[in-house]
Amino acid sequence: MAKANADKLRRLRAWVQNYDWGRCGLEAQVARLLALNSGAEIEPDRPYAESWMGTHNSGPSFLADEEDENVGLKEWIGKNPNVLGRKVLEKWGADLPFLFKVLSVAKALSIQAHPDKELAKELHKLQPNLYKDGNHKPEMALAITEFRALCGFITLEELKGVLEDVPEIVELVGTASANQVLDIDERDGAETVKSALRSVFTQLMSASKEMTIKAISKLKNRLHIQSQLRCLTEKEQLVLHLEKQYPGDIGVISAFFFNYVKLNPGEALYLGANEPHAYLSGECIECMATSDNVVRAGLTPKHRDVQTLCSMLTYKQGYPEILKGFPISPYITRYLPPFDEFEVDHCILPKGGSTVFPAIPGPSIFLAFVGEGTLHTGSWEDMVTEGDVLFAPANTEITIATTSELQLYRAGVNSRFFHAL
Repeated sequence: MAKANADKLRRLRAWVQNYDWGRCGLEAQVARLLALNSGAEIEPDRPYAESWMGTHNSGPSFLADEEDENVGLKEWIGKNPNVLGRKVLEKWGADLPFLFKVLSVAKALSIQAHPDKELAKELHKLQPNLYKDGNHKPEMALAITEFRALCGFITLEELKGVLEDVPEIVELVGTASANQVLDIDERDGAETVKSALRSVFTQLMSASKEMTIKAISKLKNRLHIQSQLRCLTEKEQLVLHLEKQYPGDIGVISAFFFNYVKLNPGEALYLGANEPHAYLSGECIECMATSDNVVRAGLTPKHRDVQTLCSMLTYKQGYPEILKGFPISPYITRYLPPFDEFEVDHCILPKGGSTVFPAIPGPSIFLAFVGEGTLHTGSWEDMVTEGDVLFAPANTEITIATTSELQLYRAGVNSRFFHAL
């Protein structure tokens, strides 16, 4: 990379995925940002599900600067590898280790998990058309609006309550499997609990289509009658809502097994490999390791791999940790998950404000989300307005100022990774 351009930020064109669970037209933040980022015309009835900012082959970003227009970010990094910084280059090679996204969720995504590195390599080798790469995919969702998700298994006590209160589940898994869980004593070891949970969950997810449809019909009728006598629980209401989106799908009933998480704007949820989850509704910033590997088993018309999903899960139980972020300066909040590949900063700059993103040993991607301002590095300065996406090379100090208001998000390599070396 030419020395004169060493601190220049590069404008990017994001890639949009139109999955059918996305919000339609300009209701979607993804669509609003797409129109601002590329001038694309938004179709009111088309779903705009995800905006991707990164180098993954399933949705690569391209440079939008005049001198490099339409050059892929991955190709450009390959020719200018020092923009990643030495430590990133040594660890991950000449590629961006993280993938940055915006999600606009109108209806539930599939019940899914992402494989660890070992399983990802195996799945990619066996079925490269389904599993697109050999990498793991830890991820973090940072709520823009209220954001709802199913995530991880409920506790043993809660699970016992489900098996006692939801007879339709017992019909599907059989009394023996249900009793295996109900008879567990607190003195039984963690492995016994895990084994019983694995057994009952696998039985449930493996139920025949015919039995599933029958059980869901019974469940609906029972809850309808009970709703006349009492308020349904949040989970019962959710299950009825999911049934309208995915009639007759085993994912509807399996929702009883998972924690129902509601994030407020500014709260984040992170997920390691082999943890079950399903995003349900809302809009979020998402960051993950550069991968698109998904093993699905419910709430989806796509390919299901129930056997792989049920065998790969950790079967950890309990409510997930919610990150509220911590201030690194008066205007910047950082979200730091326990993964080397990524972290996310949220900057809210008030009218007339300015702040500095210090030089760090790895690359960053900035997304201007609301408002406008100026970005300044040593020899480079430019206006930034909402919808702009910029790549910042390693070791670049960036000063940001605004005369109105500016809100932006930054994705970068986890700062703990550099301190640990």
